[in-house]
Amino acid sequence: MLAKYHSTKVMNNLLIESTKKTPEVSFNTDGKLRISGRSIPEDASKFYDQLYEWVYYYCQNPTELTVLDVQLEYFNSGSSKALLHILRGLVDISKKGHKLTVNWYYEEGDDDILERGEYYESILEVKFNFIETI
Repeated sequence: MLAKYHSTKVMNNLLIESTKKTPEVSFNTDGKLRISGRSIPEDASKFYDQLYEWVYYYCQNPTELTVLDVQLEYFNSGSSKALLHILRGLVDISKKGHKLTVNWYYEEGDDDILERGEYYESILEVKFNFIETI
């Protein structure tokens, strides 16, 4: 995934509180990962680099089951690319025999968010659970 990182690192949970422009992130070493809120950072790579790094290390020694909950109400194109990069890393572990569950939440009537999830599902060739919220 990201060659610049070294493979020996002690894993810690990654917890980031949401702001007006960035989502709440809860990546736990027990395999429960969640991204929620709005993602419209001015510099997506600056925000998402720490998530890439965490996922890289996690993928070196993942749990048997990884569950990713994506509950974004809105995200910009920079965030979209960053999210795809994270998803690709996680999909790699499923190809190595580990279980991956992706729960994609979208608000009732929000076709944009639903369609984005369906797009990711189609290009990553991984089944998503689409969960409509009110």
